[in-house]
Amino acid sequence: MFKIGVMHSNYNLPFGEVVEKASRLGLQGIQLSKTRDEFSPQNMPPSRIREMLDMLHSHGLVFSAVCGEQLYGFTDPAKNPQLIENSKRILNMAKELETNIVTTHIGVVPNDPACDIYKIMQDACFALAEYADSLGAHFAIETGPEASSLLRTFLDGIGSKGVAVNLDPANLVMVVGDDPVEAVYNLKDYIVHTHAKDGKRLIKGDVNHLYSTAQAEQYHGQYLVEMPLGRGDVNFPKYITALQDIGYSGFLTIEREVEDFRAEDIAYGAGYLRGLLKI
Repeated sequence: MFKIGVMHSNYNLPFGEVVEKASRLGLQGIQLSKTRDEFSPQNMPPSRIREMLDMLHSHGLVFSAVCGEQLYGFTDPAKNPQLIENSKRILNMAKELETNIVTTHIGVVPNDPACDIYKIMQDACFALAEYADSLGAHFAIETGPEASSLLRTFLDGIGSKGVAVNLDPANLVMVVGDDPVEAVYNLKDYIVHTHAKDGKRLIKGDVNHLYSTAQAEQYHGQYLVEMPLGRGDVNFPKYITALQDIGYSGFLTIEREVEDFRAEDIAYGAGYLRGLLKI
């Protein structure tokens, strides 16, 4: 049975208020984000973790995952040791928060497996995979900056499910023009978490170079448009059928990153998903 969750930062409210809203919508989970700020490991002592878990449990909720993004990925060998250590601390915190999934962006996987950046990224992911395996957990790469077939080849080269996939269908549609249904089948051995997000791609051509830079937010609205669920170019009925076909029964975590109408669109999205799932 699928579970429906929401990305907590999309509400732009204190955590306790997000829990209340998610509960009123009848959701099952929350993905914790902003782990570089208020919810970074150094700002989360055991007392705070217990407090947050008590809030969740009292409303029948769990953490679906923790967002552990490390500022545009693991493409710089000089920075990777510190980024890997930071990621490990985030995974430790996630386990304390009773989830074994940390989602992250690793950068744009190059098309050429022989290039230096490809190996640098794969070495970093191998180190993350080893650590995640030791804890029975996953670092889940969010889809988007490369086609699913390329990501599958990259993951197969690591040889571990410790690095897995957070499938975001809208990112695939908006950034690379990839088919989310095909992506489900390409990545079926690695999917441990998904985002329920929709969108449209407004231009042709490669926008990957924007995806991994500090100016990435500027292409939203110019090249890509995030939409309420069911109103973009993700074919959610076929997408959900594909997830069922591969035996996925985890979270569909609603992510709505635009500034306007977030709460309304999240509520609409929850109802839309329930209608598709007949729950």
